[in-house]
Amino acid sequence: QVQLVESGGGLVQPGGSLRLSCAASGSFYSLNHMGWYRQAPGEERELVARMTLSDISWYGDSVKGRFTISRDHTKNTVDLQMNSLRPEDTAVYYCYALAKIHWYSGGSDAWGQGTLVTVSS
Repeated sequence: QVQLVESGGGLVQPGGSLRLSCAASGSFYSLNHMGWYRQAPGEERELVARMTLSDISWYGDSVKGRFTISRDHTKNTVDLQMNSLRPEDTAVYYCYALAKIHWYSGGSDAWGQGTLVTVSS
């Protein structure tokens, strides 16, 4: 019932910046959490940043102080501003939402298709 569409991935030099965007569509009651995860080849998917409906956020340790998450509740979008990028930030970045399809439903996970971010000189 929830579709997540990402944009903004690409190639960037070390020390540079990139901004990812994700838009949610479909039929749902609320998006209680939205955020970003990433997965590098041969590694497990890890938390990048996540934000609740009340705008409480938390970040993975490796990105604290460099990345900033933001939500626009009127547009059902979530953005990730990535600064001071490092080669080890290279990964497929996935948009995430914890959605309530109905008011009486529990939360269900939704994932975007992923967008590749490559940090290289």
